[in-house]
Amino acid sequence: MSTPAPPQNTSWLKKLGPGLVTGAADDDPSGIATYSQAGAQFGFDLLWTVLGTFPLMAAIQVVSARIGRVTGHGLATNIRQHYPRWLLYAIISLLLAANTINIAADVSAMGDAAALLAGGPAKLYTVLFGVGSLVLQVFVPYHRYVRFLKWLTLALLAYVATVFAVHVDWLEVAKGTLMPHLSFQAGYITTVVAVFGTTISPYLFFWQASEEVEELLATPGAKPLIEAPNQARANFRRIKVDTSVGMGFSNLIAFFIMLTTAVTLHAKGVTDIQTAAQAAEALRPVAGDFAFALFTMGIVGTGLLAIPVLAGSAAYAFAGAFRWTNGLELPPSKARGFYSIIAVSTLLGIGIGFLPVDPIKALFWSAVINGVISVPIMAVMMLLSANPKVMGQFVSRRRVKFLGWLATGVMSIAVLAMFWTMAAG
Repeated sequence: MSTPAPPQNTSWLKKLGPGLVTGAADDDPSGIATYSQAGAQFGFDLLWTVLGTFPLMAAIQVVSARIGRVTGHGLATNIRQHYPRWLLYAIISLLLAANTINIAADVSAMGDAAALLAGGPAKLYTVLFGVGSLVLQVFVPYHRYVRFLKWLTLALLAYVATVFAVHVDWLEVAKGTLMPHLSFQAGYITTVVAVFGTTISPYLFFWQASEEVEELLATPGAKPLIEAPNQARANFRRIKVDTSVGMGFSNLIAFFIMLTTAVTLHAKGVTDIQTAAQAAEALRPVAGDFAFALFTMGIVGTGLLAIPVLAGSAAYAFAGAFRWTNGLELPPSKARGFYSIIAVSTLLGIGIGFLPVDPIKALFWSAVINGVISVPIMAVMMLLSANPKVMGQFVSRRRVKFLGWLATGVMSIAVLAMFWTMAAG
């Protein structure tokens, strides 16, 4: 007897959820720093990268979302069921380390941005943002919290508005984007690798797959598609729309951040940008107070969006690996292990900001870890999505397979290029 499909809301806005939040969280303060550096150092010559990553990023995120929705389990659970434990434990340990360092960089950037806007001690703001985010994740149920996250994605529009607060020669932008000046110098290659590594990150895979499971549990009448294939058509359509919009939004914002710093900082010879707060500060004398305020407020908004994704993805990974009860809908008393990982990663991230650690070096090593683990995770995801024992009749089709494996290949080349530049340096 087939399971009746839950009623579907035809509003396209209602279809946006895991994919939109995942895509928007990709433009966190650490990502803003990377895109700002790319624009400041190379002008229009790296705008092509965010166009090139869009189809690859969208394809691999669709794969992760489909795995979650079809099986009713996150990535870690599926890896545990089908691959050696040593591989799973290595992946989740590195993921937790990379995410914690990323949280540290993000909360510090938010603190610096708030201090630039309002004055006062940056460290105090860092603690308030980190603890506030932790409290929201632990004590606010998912179905309420996700609405907050969806509206918070609007903070990213600050970077679109910033571009229109300065003069832009759009003909030159088009020329630089479609006919860029390519280079094989180490600095150029390193920045290309950084952009790809920032855009296609392991924590996004774990988060979106797990959020599909959260959506499944929060929807009355919904079941994993392997048990209720009649629900597949509507859900695959929703996943496609949600993920395409989310990843498109993410790359559009990355494009505008890069463009803003290209037409302001690069044009004035300001090429050494290491943090998002530095980018905002450098923007004020070049583009004015309004552009500075928009850029800085965007740092705070994107940080609030990214921290739950970073901490939550690590918690989902550990919960799946060790068979812990998990879910942001559950109270802390029923998912202690799950929430303890969220708390540990967030509090450690806050604590790192008070240590004599160079945040730029920490972020660099976070990018190295992300690059190293992204390739095996993507390969495992592609194998899972093509396995009838996992996906039943919903194995990936030819187009998704092609783009997914292409994304995996591109990331492999990016990681090799990263190690080449490290060795050459």
